[in-house]
Amino acid sequence: MELPHRPPVPPVPPLALTIAGHDPSSGAGITADLQVFAAHGIFGTSVVTALTVQSTLGVDAISPVAAPLFRQALNHLQNDLPPAGVKIGMLGSSEILQETLRYLESIAPLDGSISQIPIVLDPVMRSSSGAGLLDEAGMEALRFGVLRAVNWITPNWPELAILSGLPVSSLLEAEAAADSLGTHYPHLYVVVTGGDQSSPVDLLRLPRGEFHTFPGDHIQTTSTHGTGCAFSSALLSRIILGDSPVLAVQRAKDYVAQAIRSAPRIGHGRGPLNLLWPLTKA
Repeated sequence: MELPHRPPVPPVPPLALTIAGHDPSSGAGITADLQVFAAHGIFGTSVVTALTVQSTLGVDAISPVAAPLFRQALNHLQNDLPPAGVKIGMLGSSEILQETLRYLESIAPLDGSISQIPIVLDPVMRSSSGAGLLDEAGMEALRFGVLRAVNWITPNWPELAILSGLPVSSLLEAEAAADSLGTHYPHLYVVVTGGDQSSPVDLLRLPRGEFHTFPGDHIQTTSTHGTGCAFSSALLSRIILGDSPVLAVQRAKDYVAQAIRSAPRIGHGRGPLNLLWPLTKA
């Protein structure tokens, strides 16, 4: 007598957590991050920091979630679905930032040693339309708290200038500012994204001070909503999947470039990317 056929048990996918705001247009924030994780074969979990009113036309309003509820959500997920890596995006308020820091302290050392899991910070301070996304108290807590708890950071040129206190208007200045930031936080991998520049070159500064450059092509498009979110989430995904730091940055950059090239033509402003392109390619 033949035994009934049992389908093979699927492998357990790695888990990644995104801590970020909610973009109802799904171009950025947690919904975009979850798409990026899915495109890399990673199961994504999320905790929302703030609700926003936004679309491809920009951000009209931001309302941070209640800090106790935010902390409860983090604890609940950690007890059941501990992540293999964490991506942090828009925090929205100093209260949410402090709760995020407490969470990071519970899962990663703050003594300058390297965390056992990758924690990637996309230091979102302003939206692509220019709206402020973090208050001044939050900015100070970001510099003096969260930067000591993460091991990767992915600023663009304006964000790097704010974090380092140095001017960043050229690739040489970006390298000097990244070196200053990395010297101040010796455990930190600094990835400076230059996709919004006329010559889209990204920089990687390793904790030991070594630099790598990643040139790219300038893509003529209006579909750029959420590129920073997509890059940092793709970077985390590649690290979780075992890539070296240099290879992780290159593959994340390639992923975002193709997501831009194949972006759907929707919206009346800065359109979203095609974040699921690896799942639909022939």
